[in-house]
Amino acid sequence: MPSKYMIDTQAAPNRFKVLTRSGIIAWEEGCLKCPVCAKRECIYGVYDNRDLDIMQMVDSIDNQCMNCLRCVQGCPKELIHKSVNPEYEALGDSYWTPEIITTLWSQAETGRIPVSGSGYSGPFSGSGFDSMWTDMSEIVRPTRDGIHGREYISAAIHLGKTPGHLTFTHSGDLDSKPPFLVDIPLPVVLRIPPFGPMGINTIKGWALAAKKLRTFLTLPYEMIDKEMVTFKECLIPSISPAQPYGDDLLEGVRLVEVPWGEKWKEIAQEIREAHPSVLISCRIPLAMGMEEMFLHLLDSGVSIINLEGTSSGRLLDDNSVFIKDAIRSIHLALVERGIRDEVTILVGGGLAMAEHVAKAIICGADGVVIDLPILIALECRMCRRCTKQLPCPVEIDQATSSWVASRTINLLGAWHKQILEIMGAMGIRDVRRLRGEAGRAIFFEDLDRNTFRSLGEVQEGYELE
Repeated sequence: MPSKYMIDTQAAPNRFKVLTRSGIIAWEEGCLKCPVCAKRECIYGVYDNRDLDIMQMVDSIDNQCMNCLRCVQGCPKELIHKSVNPEYEALGDSYWTPEIITTLWSQAETGRIPVSGSGYSGPFSGSGFDSMWTDMSEIVRPTRDGIHGREYISAAIHLGKTPGHLTFTHSGDLDSKPPFLVDIPLPVVLRIPPFGPMGINTIKGWALAAKKLRTFLTLPYEMIDKEMVTFKECLIPSISPAQPYGDDLLEGVRLVEVPWGEKWKEIAQEIREAHPSVLISCRIPLAMGMEEMFLHLLDSGVSIINLEGTSSGRLLDDNSVFIKDAIRSIHLALVERGIRDEVTILVGGGLAMAEHVAKAIICGADGVVIDLPILIALECRMCRRCTKQLPCPVEIDQATSSWVASRTINLLGAWHKQILEIMGAMGIRDVRRLRGEAGRAIFFEDLDRNTFRSLGEVQEGYELE
Protein backbone atom coordinates (compact mmCIF):
# COMPACT_ATOMS: atom_id res chain seq x y z
CA MET A 1 0.00 0.00 0.00
CA PRO A 2 1.36 3.51 -0.77
CA SER A 3 2.97 5.17 2.25
CA LYS A 4 0.53 8.07 2.19
CA TYR A 5 -2.27 5.66 3.11
CA MET A 6 -0.58 3.99 6.08
CA ILE A 7 1.67 4.59 9.12
CA ASP A 8 4.16 1.91 10.12
CA THR A 9 4.27 1.26 13.86
CA GLN A 10 6.46 -0.88 16.08
CA ALA A 11 5.92 -1.83 19.70
CA ALA A 12 7.52 0.59 22.17
CA PRO A 13 7.44 -1.00 25.66
CA ASN A 14 6.64 1.07 28.72
CA ARG A 15 9.54 2.23 30.84
CA PHE A 16 7.48 1.97 34.04
CA LYS A 17 4.81 -0.39 35.30
CA VAL A 18 1.38 0.67 34.06
CA LEU A 19 -1.21 1.61 36.65
CA THR A 20 -4.19 -0.70 36.30
CA ARG A 21 -7.80 -0.02 37.22
CA SER A 22 -8.10 -2.83 39.74
CA GLY A 23 -5.79 -4.74 42.02
CA ILE A 24 -5.85 -8.02 43.92
CA ILE A 25 -6.16 -8.26 47.69
CA ALA A 26 -5.32 -11.74 49.02
CA TRP A 27 -5.80 -12.29 52.75
CA GLU A 28 -3.62 -15.04 54.25
CA GLU A 29 -5.34 -15.14 57.62
CA GLY A 30 -7.89 -17.93 57.65
CA CYS A 31 -6.39 -19.73 54.63
CA LEU A 32 -7.33 -23.45 54.60
CA LYS A 33 -4.18 -24.44 52.65
CA CYS A 34 -6.32 -26.25 50.11
CA PRO A 35 -4.44 -28.92 48.08
CA VAL A 36 -5.89 -27.37 44.94
CA CYS A 37 -5.39 -23.65 45.60
CA ALA A 38 -7.28 -21.13 43.49
CA LYS A 39 -4.02 -19.22 43.03
CA ARG A 40 -2.25 -22.22 41.49
CA GLU A 41 -5.22 -22.72 39.19
CA CYS A 42 -4.63 -19.37 37.53
CA ILE A 43 -4.36 -20.16 33.82
CA TYR A 44 -2.24 -17.04 33.27
CA GLY A 45 0.29 -17.93 35.96
CA VAL A 46 -0.09 -14.55 37.63
CA TYR A 47 0.61 -15.83 41.15
CA ASP A 48 3.46 -18.15 40.08
CA ASN A 49 5.29 -15.26 38.40
CA ARG A 50 4.56 -12.76 41.15
CA ASP A 51 7.14 -10.03 41.58
CA LEU A 52 7.44 -6.67 43.34
CA ASP A 53 8.96 -3.60 41.72
CA ILE A 54 10.77 -2.01 44.65
CA MET A 55 11.30 1.26 42.74
CA GLN A 56 7.60 1.85 42.17
CA MET A 57 6.25 -0.47 44.88
CA VAL A 58 3.97 -2.11 42.31
CA ASP A 59 2.91 -5.74 42.62
CA SER A 60 2.97 -7.70 39.37
CA ILE A 61 -0.28 -9.52 40.21
CA ASP A 62 -2.09 -6.23 39.69
CA ASN A 63 -0.49 -5.60 36.27
CA GLN A 64 -0.64 -9.14 34.92
CA CYS A 65 -4.14 -10.01 36.12
CA MET A 66 -6.51 -10.53 33.16
CA ASN A 67 -9.64 -9.93 35.28
CA CYS A 68 -11.15 -13.36 34.68
CA LEU A 69 -12.09 -13.48 38.42
CA ARG A 70 -11.52 -17.23 38.54
CA CYS A 71 -9.44 -17.02 41.72
CA VAL A 72 -11.99 -14.73 43.36
CA GLN A 73 -14.81 -17.16 42.70
CA GLY A 74 -12.74 -20.29 43.36
CA CYS A 75 -11.42 -19.49 46.85
CA PRO A 76 -13.66 -21.42 49.34
CA LYS A 77 -13.02 -18.93 52.14
CA GLU A 78 -13.44 -15.89 49.82
CA LEU A 79 -10.05 -14.55 50.83
CA ILE A 80 -9.21 -13.16 47.37
CA HIS A 81 -10.83 -9.90 46.28
CA LYS A 82 -10.58 -7.43 43.41
CA SER A 83 -10.53 -3.77 44.40
CA VAL A 84 -10.29 -0.44 42.57
CA ASN A 85 -6.76 0.94 42.55
CA PRO A 86 -6.75 4.38 44.27
CA GLU A 87 -3.69 5.46 42.24
CA TYR A 88 -5.65 4.73 39.06
CA GLU A 89 -8.58 6.83 40.22
CA ALA A 90 -6.19 9.71 40.99
CA LEU A 91 -4.95 9.90 37.39
CA GLY A 92 -5.72 13.07 35.46
CA ASP A 93 -8.80 15.15 36.16
CA SER A 94 -12.48 15.30 35.28
CA TYR A 95 -11.73 15.78 31.57
CA TRP A 96 -8.52 13.82 31.11
CA THR A 97 -9.98 10.77 32.82
CA PRO A 98 -8.06 7.63 33.85
CA GLU A 99 -9.78 5.75 31.00
CA ILE A 100 -8.51 8.25 28.41
CA ILE A 101 -4.99 8.29 29.87
CA THR A 102 -4.63 4.49 29.99
CA THR A 103 -6.06 4.20 26.47
CA LEU A 104 -3.43 6.64 25.17
CA TRP A 105 -0.76 4.63 27.00
CA SER A 106 -1.90 1.44 25.28
CA GLN A 107 -1.98 3.09 21.84
CA ALA A 108 1.49 4.58 22.33
CA GLU A 109 2.85 1.19 23.38
CA THR A 110 1.30 -0.98 20.65
CA GLY A 111 0.21 1.35 17.83
CA ARG A 112 -3.06 -0.54 17.66
CA ILE A 113 -6.71 0.36 18.01
CA PRO A 114 -7.87 -0.44 21.56
CA VAL A 115 -10.53 -3.15 21.42
CA SER A 116 -12.65 -4.19 24.39
CA GLY A 117 -14.19 -7.65 24.40
CA SER A 118 -17.05 -6.36 26.53
CA GLY A 119 -17.98 -3.72 23.95
CA TYR A 120 -18.11 0.06 24.18
CA SER A 121 -18.23 1.19 27.80
CA GLY A 122 -18.06 4.95 27.30
CA PRO A 123 -20.80 7.56 27.52
CA PHE A 124 -23.55 7.78 24.90
CA SER A 125 -24.28 11.37 25.80
CA GLY A 126 -22.69 14.16 27.76
CA SER A 127 -20.92 17.45 27.26
CA GLY A 128 -18.61 18.50 24.46
CA PHE A 129 -17.80 15.87 21.86
CA ASP A 130 -19.74 13.26 23.85
CA SER A 131 -22.94 14.95 22.66
CA MET A 132 -22.13 14.01 19.04
CA TRP A 133 -23.01 10.68 17.43
CA THR A 134 -21.36 9.88 14.11
CA ASP A 135 -23.07 8.21 11.17
CA MET A 136 -21.99 4.57 10.77
CA SER A 137 -24.64 3.59 8.21
CA GLU A 138 -22.14 1.97 5.82
CA ILE A 139 -20.36 -0.14 8.42
CA VAL A 140 -21.75 -3.35 6.90
CA ARG A 141 -19.86 -2.82 3.62
CA PRO A 142 -16.83 -5.15 3.76
CA THR A 143 -15.00 -3.44 0.87
CA ARG A 144 -14.85 0.00 2.52
CA ASP A 145 -11.78 -0.90 4.52
CA GLY A 146 -8.74 1.35 4.38
CA ILE A 147 -6.80 -0.40 7.13
CA HIS A 148 -6.36 -3.74 5.36
CA GLY A 149 -5.88 -2.24 1.91
CA ARG A 150 -9.05 -3.43 0.23
CA GLU A 151 -9.81 0.20 -0.62
CA TYR A 152 -7.72 3.35 -0.31
CA ILE A 153 -9.02 5.91 2.17
CA SER A 154 -7.05 9.15 2.36
CA ALA A 155 -6.62 11.09 5.60
CA ALA A 156 -4.42 13.71 3.93
CA ILE A 157 -5.19 17.43 4.04
CA HIS A 158 -3.49 20.50 2.64
CA LEU A 159 -2.60 23.64 4.53
CA GLY A 160 -3.08 26.99 2.85
CA LYS A 161 -5.58 28.88 0.72
CA THR A 162 -7.43 26.97 -1.99
CA PRO A 163 -8.11 29.21 -5.00
CA GLY A 164 -11.69 29.44 -6.20
CA HIS A 165 -10.59 29.16 -9.83
CA LEU A 166 -7.55 29.23 -12.11
CA THR A 167 -7.04 31.42 -15.15
CA PHE A 168 -4.87 30.55 -18.13
CA THR A 169 -3.29 32.45 -21.01
CA HIS A 170 -4.03 31.73 -24.67
CA SER A 171 -0.95 29.50 -24.78
CA GLY A 172 -2.29 27.37 -21.93
CA ASP A 173 0.02 28.64 -19.19
CA LEU A 174 -1.19 29.77 -15.79
CA ASP A 175 -2.09 33.45 -15.80
CA SER A 176 -1.15 33.80 -12.14
CA LYS A 177 1.20 32.29 -9.62
CA PRO A 178 0.26 28.73 -8.64
CA PRO A 179 -1.22 28.41 -5.14
CA PHE A 180 1.28 27.50 -2.45
CA LEU A 181 -0.07 24.57 -0.43
CA VAL A 182 1.55 22.16 2.00
CA ASP A 183 0.21 18.61 2.20
CA ILE A 184 0.30 16.41 5.28
CA PRO A 185 -0.85 12.74 5.25
CA LEU A 186 -3.02 13.01 8.34
CA PRO A 187 -5.09 15.91 9.73
CA VAL A 188 -2.98 16.28 12.88
CA VAL A 189 -0.26 18.81 13.75
CA LEU A 190 1.82 18.44 16.93
CA ARG A 191 2.48 21.19 19.45
CA ILE A 192 4.80 21.44 22.44
CA PRO A 193 2.62 20.80 25.55
CA PRO A 194 2.00 23.72 27.93
CA PHE A 195 3.69 21.85 30.79
CA GLY A 196 5.78 18.76 31.37
CA PRO A 197 9.35 17.77 32.31
CA MET A 198 10.69 18.09 28.77
CA GLY A 199 14.37 17.73 28.01
CA ILE A 200 16.23 18.22 24.75
CA ASN A 201 15.70 14.54 23.89
CA THR A 202 11.97 14.93 24.41
CA ILE A 203 11.72 17.82 21.95
CA LYS A 204 14.04 16.08 19.53
CA GLY A 205 11.94 12.90 19.73
CA TRP A 206 8.74 14.77 18.89
CA ALA A 207 10.48 16.49 15.97
CA LEU A 208 11.75 13.13 14.74
CA ALA A 209 8.20 11.74 14.95
CA ALA A 210 6.84 14.73 13.02
CA LYS A 211 9.47 14.18 10.33
CA LYS A 212 8.65 10.49 9.94
CA LEU A 213 4.91 11.19 9.96
CA ARG A 214 5.48 14.04 7.45
CA THR A 215 3.52 16.46 9.59
CA PHE A 216 4.66 19.43 11.70
CA LEU A 217 5.71 20.23 15.25
CA THR A 218 4.93 23.73 16.51
CA LEU A 219 7.36 25.06 19.08
CA PRO A 220 8.59 28.44 20.33
CA TYR A 221 11.23 30.00 18.08
CA GLU A 222 13.76 30.22 20.92
CA MET A 223 13.75 26.40 21.23
CA ILE A 224 15.24 26.00 17.75
CA ASP A 225 18.93 25.43 18.46
CA LYS A 226 21.70 23.86 16.40
CA GLU A 227 20.36 20.34 16.98
CA MET A 228 16.82 21.26 15.99
CA VAL A 229 17.90 23.00 12.79
CA THR A 230 18.12 19.61 11.08
CA PHE A 231 14.34 19.25 11.49
CA LYS A 232 13.48 22.62 9.91
CA GLU A 233 11.26 21.10 7.23
CA CYS A 234 8.88 19.69 9.84
CA LEU A 235 8.95 22.57 12.34
CA ILE A 236 6.56 25.49 12.73
CA PRO A 237 8.40 28.19 14.69
CA SER A 238 6.05 30.23 16.86
CA ILE A 239 7.33 33.80 16.87
CA SER A 240 6.30 35.99 19.78
CA PRO A 241 6.33 39.81 19.45
CA ALA A 242 8.55 39.96 22.52
CA GLN A 243 11.06 37.46 21.11
CA PRO A 244 13.51 38.64 18.43
CA TYR A 245 14.15 36.26 15.56
CA GLY A 246 16.75 35.89 12.86
CA ASP A 247 16.09 35.34 9.18
CA ASP A 248 18.84 32.73 8.95
CA LEU A 249 16.90 30.21 11.04
CA LEU A 250 13.78 30.71 8.95
CA GLU A 251 15.52 29.53 5.77
CA GLY A 252 14.08 26.16 4.84
CA VAL A 253 11.03 26.55 7.08
CA ARG A 254 7.71 26.03 5.29
CA LEU A 255 5.31 27.39 7.92
CA VAL A 256 5.62 30.06 10.60
CA GLU A 257 3.15 30.75 13.40
CA VAL A 258 2.48 34.24 14.72
CA PRO A 259 0.29 34.40 17.86
CA TRP A 260 -2.44 37.03 17.89
CA GLY A 261 -1.23 40.24 19.51
CA GLU A 262 -0.58 43.90 18.99
CA LYS A 263 2.29 43.47 16.54
CA TRP A 264 1.24 40.28 14.79
CA LYS A 265 0.55 42.09 11.52
CA GLU A 266 3.95 43.77 11.41
CA ILE A 267 5.74 40.48 12.14
CA ALA A 268 3.72 38.61 9.53
CA GLN A 269 4.50 41.29 6.93
CA GLU A 270 8.24 41.18 7.69
CA ILE A 271 8.29 37.39 7.32
CA ARG A 272 6.23 37.51 4.13
CA GLU A 273 8.59 40.04 2.52
CA ALA A 274 11.77 38.21 3.54
CA HIS A 275 10.43 34.71 2.80
CA PRO A 276 7.63 34.83 0.19
CA SER A 277 7.29 31.03 0.05
CA VAL A 278 6.63 30.67 3.79
CA LEU A 279 3.00 30.13 4.83
CA ILE A 280 1.86 32.31 7.75
CA SER A 281 -0.31 30.75 10.43
CA CYS A 282 -1.93 32.85 13.14
CA ARG A 283 -2.99 31.43 16.50
CA ILE A 284 -6.00 33.13 18.04
CA PRO A 285 -7.75 32.33 21.33
CA LEU A 286 -11.17 30.74 21.23
CA ALA A 287 -13.11 33.44 23.03
CA MET A 288 -16.05 35.73 22.56
CA GLY A 289 -15.51 38.13 19.66
CA MET A 290 -13.24 35.71 17.79
CA GLU A 291 -15.36 36.12 14.63
CA GLU A 292 -14.07 39.69 14.21
CA MET A 293 -10.47 38.57 14.70
CA PHE A 294 -11.02 35.77 12.20
CA LEU A 295 -12.36 38.06 9.47
CA HIS A 296 -9.62 40.60 10.15
CA LEU A 297 -7.01 37.90 9.61
CA LEU A 298 -8.62 36.83 6.34
CA ASP A 299 -8.56 40.41 5.09
CA SER A 300 -4.85 40.52 5.94
CA GLY A 301 -4.11 37.53 3.74
CA VAL A 302 -3.52 34.91 6.46
CA SER A 303 -4.28 31.48 5.00
CA ILE A 304 -3.96 29.28 8.12
CA ILE A 305 -5.70 30.10 11.40
CA ASN A 306 -5.26 28.04 14.55
CA LEU A 307 -8.11 28.31 17.06
CA GLU A 308 -6.90 27.52 20.57
CA GLY A 309 -9.27 26.53 23.38
CA THR A 310 -8.66 25.28 26.91
CA SER A 311 -7.24 21.87 27.74
CA SER A 312 -10.79 20.74 28.53
CA GLY A 313 -12.13 21.76 25.12
CA ARG A 314 -13.93 24.98 26.04
CA LEU A 315 -13.73 28.68 25.26
CA LEU A 316 -11.05 30.53 27.20
CA ASP A 317 -13.46 33.13 28.59
CA ASP A 318 -16.68 31.08 28.78
CA ASN A 319 -16.48 27.65 30.36
CA SER A 320 -20.03 26.81 29.26
CA VAL A 321 -19.25 26.86 25.51
CA PHE A 322 -17.41 23.93 23.94
CA ILE A 323 -15.04 24.19 21.02
CA LYS A 324 -17.28 22.05 18.81
CA ASP A 325 -19.95 24.75 18.94
CA ALA A 326 -17.39 27.49 18.21
CA ILE A 327 -16.05 25.56 15.22
CA ARG A 328 -19.54 25.11 13.78
CA SER A 329 -20.31 28.80 14.26
CA ILE A 330 -17.15 29.98 12.45
CA HIS A 331 -17.43 27.39 9.67
CA LEU A 332 -21.04 28.29 8.87
CA ALA A 333 -20.26 32.02 8.96
CA LEU A 334 -17.49 31.51 6.37
CA VAL A 335 -19.72 29.31 4.21
CA GLU A 336 -22.44 31.98 4.18
CA ARG A 337 -19.87 34.54 2.98
CA GLY A 338 -18.59 32.15 0.32
CA ILE A 339 -15.01 32.29 1.59
CA ARG A 340 -14.60 28.97 3.39
CA ASP A 341 -11.88 27.67 1.06
CA GLU A 342 -9.78 30.80 1.53
CA VAL A 343 -8.48 29.60 4.89
CA THR A 344 -7.33 26.44 6.62
CA ILE A 345 -8.79 26.09 10.11
CA LEU A 346 -6.80 24.16 12.71
CA VAL A 347 -8.27 23.60 16.17
CA GLY A 348 -6.43 22.87 19.41
CA GLY A 349 -7.46 22.30 23.01
CA GLY A 350 -9.26 19.31 24.49
CA LEU A 351 -8.50 16.91 21.61
CA ALA A 352 -7.96 13.76 23.64
CA MET A 353 -9.00 10.87 21.38
CA ALA A 354 -9.07 9.92 17.72
CA GLU A 355 -12.83 10.32 17.60
CA HIS A 356 -12.39 13.96 18.64
CA VAL A 357 -10.37 14.54 15.47
CA ALA A 358 -13.14 13.21 13.24
CA LYS A 359 -15.82 15.11 15.17
CA ALA A 360 -13.88 18.38 15.01
CA ILE A 361 -13.61 17.98 11.23
CA ILE A 362 -17.33 17.23 10.95
CA CYS A 363 -17.97 20.48 12.83
CA GLY A 364 -15.97 22.38 10.21
CA ALA A 365 -12.25 22.21 11.02
CA ASP A 366 -9.68 21.16 8.42
CA GLY A 367 -7.37 19.60 10.99
CA VAL A 368 -6.40 19.62 14.65
CA VAL A 369 -3.42 20.52 16.83
CA ILE A 370 -2.63 18.20 19.74
CA ASP A 371 -0.27 18.71 22.66
CA LEU A 372 -1.22 16.84 25.85
CA PRO A 373 -1.84 13.49 24.08
CA ILE A 374 1.78 13.34 22.91
CA LEU A 375 2.87 14.05 26.50
CA ILE A 376 0.59 11.33 27.88
CA ALA A 377 2.02 8.97 25.25
CA LEU A 378 5.28 9.21 27.21
CA GLU A 379 3.55 7.69 30.28
CA CYS A 380 2.66 11.07 31.79
CA ARG A 381 0.07 10.66 34.56
CA MET A 382 -1.22 14.23 34.33
CA CYS A 383 -0.32 14.71 37.98
CA ARG A 384 1.09 18.17 37.16
CA ARG A 385 3.86 17.75 39.72
CA CYS A 386 6.19 19.41 37.22
CA THR A 387 4.20 22.65 37.47
CA LYS A 388 5.10 22.72 41.18
CA GLN A 389 8.80 22.06 40.52
CA LEU A 390 8.46 18.50 41.86
CA PRO A 391 10.20 15.52 40.23
CA CYS A 392 8.33 13.57 37.56
CA PRO A 393 7.32 10.08 38.77
CA VAL A 394 8.04 8.59 35.33
CA GLU A 395 11.15 10.69 34.49
CA ILE A 396 9.96 11.81 31.06
CA ASP A 397 12.96 14.09 30.57
CA GLN A 398 15.29 11.07 30.90
CA ALA A 399 13.74 9.16 27.98
CA THR A 400 15.73 8.78 24.76
CA SER A 401 14.65 10.63 21.63
CA SER A 402 14.13 7.37 19.70
CA TRP A 403 11.74 6.05 22.37
CA VAL A 404 9.84 9.37 22.41
CA ALA A 405 9.55 9.25 18.61
CA SER A 406 8.37 5.63 18.61
CA ARG A 407 5.67 6.27 21.21
CA THR A 408 4.42 9.34 19.35
CA ILE A 409 4.35 7.53 16.00
CA ASN A 410 2.47 4.63 17.58
CA LEU A 411 -0.12 6.98 19.06
CA LEU A 412 -0.71 8.75 15.74
CA GLY A 413 -0.67 5.41 13.93
CA ALA A 414 -3.48 4.13 16.15
CA TRP A 415 -5.41 7.38 15.68
CA HIS A 416 -4.90 7.14 11.92
CA LYS A 417 -6.40 3.65 11.87
CA GLN A 418 -9.38 4.81 13.93
CA ILE A 419 -9.99 7.75 11.58
CA LEU A 420 -9.95 5.35 8.63
CA GLU A 421 -12.41 3.10 10.44
CA ILE A 422 -14.76 6.02 11.07
CA MET A 423 -14.60 7.20 7.46
CA GLY A 424 -15.00 3.67 6.15
CA ALA A 425 -18.14 3.21 8.23
CA MET A 426 -19.46 6.46 6.75
CA GLY A 427 -18.60 5.48 3.19
CA ILE A 428 -16.18 8.42 2.81
CA ARG A 429 -12.84 7.94 1.06
CA ASP A 430 -11.27 11.35 1.63
CA VAL A 431 -11.11 13.17 4.96
CA ARG A 432 -11.46 16.52 3.19
CA ARG A 433 -14.99 15.52 2.23
CA LEU A 434 -15.75 15.09 5.93
CA ARG A 435 -15.20 18.80 6.65
CA GLY A 436 -18.44 20.44 7.72
CA GLU A 437 -20.53 17.34 6.91
CA ALA A 438 -22.86 17.92 9.85
CA GLY A 439 -25.38 15.62 8.18
CA ARG A 440 -23.00 12.78 9.03
CA ALA A 441 -23.56 13.33 12.75
CA ILE A 442 -26.37 13.74 15.23
CA PHE A 443 -26.05 16.47 17.82
CA PHE A 444 -27.78 15.78 21.09
CA GLU A 445 -28.74 19.42 21.56
CA ASP A 446 -30.52 19.52 18.18
CA LEU A 447 -32.22 16.19 18.81
CA ASP A 448 -33.38 17.23 22.26
CA ARG A 449 -34.70 20.56 20.99
CA ASN A 450 -36.55 19.07 18.03
CA THR A 451 -38.07 16.33 20.17
CA PHE A 452 -39.30 18.33 23.13
CA ARG A 453 -39.73 21.84 21.70
CA SER A 454 -43.45 21.23 21.06
CA LEU A 455 -44.00 20.64 24.77
CA GLY A 456 -43.19 24.27 25.51
CA GLU A 457 -41.01 25.60 28.31
CA VAL A 458 -41.24 24.06 31.75
CA GLN A 459 -40.85 26.68 34.46
CA GLU A 460 -40.22 26.24 38.14
CA GLY A 461 -43.43 25.49 40.08
CA TYR A 462 -45.20 23.83 37.13
CA GLU A 463 -46.39 20.23 37.41
CA LEU A 464 -46.42 17.81 34.50
CA GLU A 465 -49.49 15.61 34.16
